[in-house]
Amino acid sequence: MDIKEYFKRISYQGSYDKPDLVTLMDIFQHHIRAVPFENLSIHCGESIELDLEATYNKIVRKNRGGWCMENNHILSWVLKTLGYDITLLGARVYFPEISAYADEMDHLLLKVVLDGKSYIVDGGFGMTYQMWQPMELISGKDQPQTPGVFRFLEESGVWYFEKVKRKQLVPNQSISTSHNVEEEVCRPIYLFTLQPRDIEEFRTCNTDLQTAPDSICVTKSICSLQTADGIRALVGWKLTEIKFNYKDNMDLVEIRMLADEEMEKTLKEKFNVTLDKKFVPINTSRFSLF
Repeated sequence: MDIKEYFKRISYQGSYDKPDLVTLMDIFQHHIRAVPFENLSIHCGESIELDLEATYNKIVRKNRGGWCMENNHILSWVLKTLGYDITLLGARVYFPEISAYADEMDHLLLKVVLDGKSYIVDGGFGMTYQMWQPMELISGKDQPQTPGVFRFLEESGVWYFEKVKRKQLVPNQSISTSHNVEEEVCRPIYLFTLQPRDIEEFRTCNTDLQTAPDSICVTKSICSLQTADGIRALVGWKLTEIKFNYKDNMDLVEIRMLADEEMEKTLKEKFNVTLDKKFVPINTSRFSLF
């Protein structure tokens, strides 16, 4: 594992001799624009491992992406290598269709302490709820970013992460999302505590998300990537491209349904992903990702 090889993978050419906030923000921005949030391994008959070297080989050498336990695990290695003070944290993701958080820990994120301040770094959530910059861990403070306004709320030691949503302009309404996302003003994303975690604590979660019949990662094939001004996402056969703040606090959402024969080319051209095994797309879950 070589930090310079990782930097080449994310096209980062800046300095990294000083572990400060500017460097952290720059590396993070390059990571989320180069490394997709994706669960395609599950839908190619591959297993997703928690081993750091396996994750490194997948993301850096095979030009793939990964989910939270891959993206944030490798980010933790990068930041520790550069001298940052890193702690792994565990979260429970919110599902709006049932108005509830997951029963068990199902998301990995990072806490970084810099100059006496704590920041949350999460490069593994994807879609429109992916933060674009490390966020200061402070309760009740709006933190505007290009994707929207994010904030943390703390209550009795539990931290809640949420995003204020913009309106959406969807020219092709016929294949828009079925969930009543237009009615949402603020979306909870996940809750977490500051209890330090070890990667081994995520083994059960890592297995369950790949094997449980009702897991959103089993019932939806997902690949999303942040772009210069928005995101693009392939969920099942649906390709969605979003331009943030297109006009008047409104995001432009363009949707297209793909044929099976378009999948390989789309993954390569839109996400820079080439798969080793046959990909079988799926989108049978009622849970919304937008």
